[in-house]
Amino acid sequence: MEDPRGKAMRFILMLGLVSLFGDITYEGARSVTGPYLAILGASAAAVGLASGLGEFAAYALRLASGYLADRTGRYWPLAAIGYGLILSIPLLAVVGNWQLAAALIILERLGKAIRSPARDAMLSHATKLVGRGWGFGIHEALDQVGALLGPMILFAAFSLRGGYREGFAILLAPAALALAALLAARAKVPSPEELEAPSAAAEPIPKDQLPKAFWLYTLFTFLSAAGFASFQLISYHFKVRSIVQEGQIPALYAVAMGIDALVALAAGRAYDRIGLASLMAIPLLTAPISFLAFSHGYWFALAAAILWGAVMGIHETIMRAAIADLTPAKRRGSAYGIFNSAYGLSWFFGGALMGLLYERSISALMAFAVLMELASIPALLLVGRAIRGARDGPDRVI
Repeated sequence: MEDPRGKAMRFILMLGLVSLFGDITYEGARSVTGPYLAILGASAAAVGLASGLGEFAAYALRLASGYLADRTGRYWPLAAIGYGLILSIPLLAVVGNWQLAAALIILERLGKAIRSPARDAMLSHATKLVGRGWGFGIHEALDQVGALLGPMILFAAFSLRGGYREGFAILLAPAALALAALLAARAKVPSPEELEAPSAAAEPIPKDQLPKAFWLYTLFTFLSAAGFASFQLISYHFKVRSIVQEGQIPALYAVAMGIDALVALAAGRAYDRIGLASLMAIPLLTAPISFLAFSHGYWFALAAAILWGAVMGIHETIMRAAIADLTPAKRRGSAYGIFNSAYGLSWFFGGALMGLLYERSISALMAFAVLMELASIPALLLVGRAIRGARDGPDRVI
């Protein structure tokens, strides 16, 4: 008989490979889609609108896709549809106008919205056996390997005197490998929920409800993410204030992605040992970023990139892992949909406000970032209180 823990780990690794190949495809494309749209005749406003709509779709629509996943139980088909839409990226090689190119870029982001709640719900079942934090940490580390390789592949294509179309055409290979890895994972573990089945009956809350602790945790997520400046705004500051040479900005982003992958593994282990207390690292590490990132020194900029990558690594691992521990298995897809929608809305709110504040007062931007992180701490403490209350008696649900 196959060892359940070994089966769960293999499933995590297989889904990690799916994400790795997927990230090679769309992160590679995202590194050059801006100038490509410009070459096709798009204005700066059109580029901003296309990217904004894409990111909004990637987060906001997860609310519906997560609910649909739980309602139908069709996690694998939804994941397959979502990853199938990655094929819109290599199609960029044959478009002739910026409108169609923008539509393909938005379509890929729509695919991310469709696949993410279903994938994370399936992944959460496997992480029960190996450790929530460690399982999500492994997945995030593999994901970030893809995020590093994608832009490097496009860089190599340009270095070999290829162009945008040749680069997008090359990305057909990792897109196909992502789908192949997904089909292999489906064949190996057709029913991931069975990996968590032995402990399902022990849940202290109704299996069709989301507990109070989850909603408080969503509030913590919103507040802490709102104070986390986007790398786009940070890199804008580096450029306009001539703090970092333009050619070195992608290198700093690569540093952040490498730190992300390393911290993901360490944070996952920490979560498995001390639980939600490990999330206190988010406000503590995020608060200094704005002071470092929006300063006027190169070494401060480097420190900001390192801290930014570390916080992103925590966001993508133990923030996701905690959802699995806070929610019943039958509502996991909906929970991830709500969580990701709140996360995306928070980034939109915080990013837009910090962008406006940057034009008026960098000091006000810093104050806002710190205020959000300080406000998130009581919300996290309330999560712990709600969990303890649930252990003492039936949890109030919403």
